[in-house]
Amino acid sequence: MAIHSLRVSIREQRLTLLNEQAQVMRDYPVSTARNGPGEQRDSGCTPRGWHAVRAVIGHGLPENTVFRARRPTGEYYDAELEARYPGRDWILGRILWLGGLEPGVNRYGHVDTGSRYIYIHGAPERGVDGTPQSHGCIRMRCHDVVELAGMIRAGLRVQVN
Repeated sequence: MAIHSLRVSIREQRLTLLNEQAQVMRDYPVSTARNGPGEQRDSGCTPRGWHAVRAVIGHGLPENTVFRARRPTGEYYDAELEARYPGRDWILGRILWLGGLEPGVNRYGHVDTGSRYIYIHGAPERGVDGTPQSHGCIRMRCHDVVELAGMIRAGLRVQVN
């Protein structure tokens, strides 16, 4: 069965893949923003509503690849790198860059998800524990986001609520 859309539940801290009959195909834990839901630029909040995956970044790279500004840094995440950079907001494995689809809600102006650089991305296991703790993005376990990125394409619709 084909993937029809993704749904991210801020309340449940879960991401689900849905088929055309709205049946759950896969389900993953996530971590959304510690500041809660919200659409305003510089809020540190996770934007709600309908989005589309603008780009899937990182295909073919090792699972523990570290990214900055959507580019691989040449680093690979491990305990030693974590110890050297405590508190770093790790973006690992793959990036699914989101763009809002609802003008005035999550698209254009001060609420534009794409220009806020909101992603679904990999993070260390400790960064995905069922509690909101990101800076606005939707964090997944590194293995999970690599698996997800291998199943989807740009343009897939994502509902965040």
